[in-house]
Amino acid sequence: MNKINVLDCTLRDGGYINQWQFGEKNIKKIISSLIDSKVDIVECGFLTEKNERNQDSSLFDSIERIAQYLPIHRKDSMTVCMINYGEYDVENLPQYDGTSIDGIRVAFHKKDLDEALKMCETIISKGYKLFMQPMVSVSYTDEEFINLINRSNELNPYAFYIVDSFGVMKRKDLMRLYYLVDHNLFNDIFVGYHSHNNIQMAYSNAQALVDLKTKRKLIIDSSVFGMGRGAGNLNTELFIEYLNELNGSKYKIKPLLKIIDQVLSSIYASNFWGYSLPHYVSAMNNCHPNYASYLDDKSTLTVENINEILEGLEESKRNNFDKDYIEKLYVQYQNRAIADDKAKKQLASQIKNKTVVIIAPGSSINEEKEKISDVISDENHHTIAINFKPEKFECNYVFVSNLRRYEDLKNNDDLKLIKTSNIKNGNVEGIVVNYSDLLNDVEAVEDNAGMMLIKLLIDIGVNKIKLAGLDGYSHDIYDNFAKKDMAFIKNATVMDAMNTGMEKMLNRFAEVIDIEFITTPRFVRLGESQ
Repeated sequence: MNKINVLDCTLRDGGYINQWQFGEKNIKKIISSLIDSKVDIVECGFLTEKNERNQDSSLFDSIERIAQYLPIHRKDSMTVCMINYGEYDVENLPQYDGTSIDGIRVAFHKKDLDEALKMCETIISKGYKLFMQPMVSVSYTDEEFINLINRSNELNPYAFYIVDSFGVMKRKDLMRLYYLVDHNLFNDIFVGYHSHNNIQMAYSNAQALVDLKTKRKLIIDSSVFGMGRGAGNLNTELFIEYLNELNGSKYKIKPLLKIIDQVLSSIYASNFWGYSLPHYVSAMNNCHPNYASYLDDKSTLTVENINEILEGLEESKRNNFDKDYIEKLYVQYQNRAIADDKAKKQLASQIKNKTVVIIAPGSSINEEKEKISDVISDENHHTIAINFKPEKFECNYVFVSNLRRYEDLKNNDDLKLIKTSNIKNGNVEGIVVNYSDLLNDVEAVEDNAGMMLIKLLIDIGVNKIKLAGLDGYSHDIYDNFAKKDMAFIKNATVMDAMNTGMEKMLNRFAEVIDIEFITTPRFVRLGESQ
């Protein structure tokens, strides 16, 4: 059977989940536990000059820094790190002396090939084992890939990789590239495979490579608990168990379970990774998974909407995530400019001289329903719900700006809606106002429905509003909404940014309109964030 090595990339690829902030003790614990499990190659993180030194991070600014995290006795495990092309000057590498990592993985895109090969040559001259990682390998034509292999042979690296950056490879795609490598790469060079799990093929494809009856030496990448960008990676604990069944009990499972239990479980609880419909859609559109994640984090689009936007990505933009570009596409998709002067006048005439009560779907409306009922019983109040139909309160209107939420509302014939113009093909009558006019400049809440509604009310001359259910977001997603089926999964960082953003906008609004909370906001305060 071919020689199979396992490379664990938890501290590097997994770092996309928590911005590489594992903590100094945990970085050491993960490395030592992987060595105890007899994983063949341990990837310690990124080597990069783009970030400031941080002892709790697996983003390292020097080889010497990595050495501080390595145990004295590494048994039979090799240690490596990765450099993204353009993020580290390899001329600064010291000559290899065995005191730090053994190898360096170089990730590069097709457009950077010539310069990346020069970089690889320097790494070899410094004495390190070189791992070549051509990103988005499936984007190469056969001719281009063979050319890359031939040029790699001239360097004679330790390993040459097939990299499924976007998790799009089916078995036929992997086998096409593998046989090109097998027939053209020097026999003594390892063939590596790095996968993502966007279409749930990482485990199956890894098994397919292992089961090939060849003499080729293989390296299969994985991460503990599948921790990795987007839909995550092949699970180390699952894959080494499979190898143990084939080849005997070389690898130890218990040290990996220790990593999951003591380190990764708490990260997973607040920063979900794994298969999801948006990640599947990103794979189907062969684009960087951050595009789908960014759109999904908006929590305003259906999966069909996300797919429509991703289908329109320019080819030159698909491989590298461009935040400004996808934000522009998002706003363009949402914005259908309309003449809404008449609609605004209609709404203003109905609300004239009244206090507007805004009912958001936060869980506090269940806990403090009597307070809300007392307020809205006053005929001098006009009540508008946000993106949902309250069960316990009568509302004059429901304001809806969210395409997902509209799917739940559109079949309610008794509702009177205020719709933003991004709601396309709506079959419920209502007042329609321009979406783009209601956006703000705070990224985390730029099209938050509550902030949009308040801006609309200011625009039409309302002098006072009262807020119920605008609680902010808890890290416990099921603690956020009056209706549990409205819960959505977001990582803690995104939720915290939304809370801060709402505070900022509410304080701005409070300078021009009288704002009062009916219910007690738990995570958003007036006067605390300027």
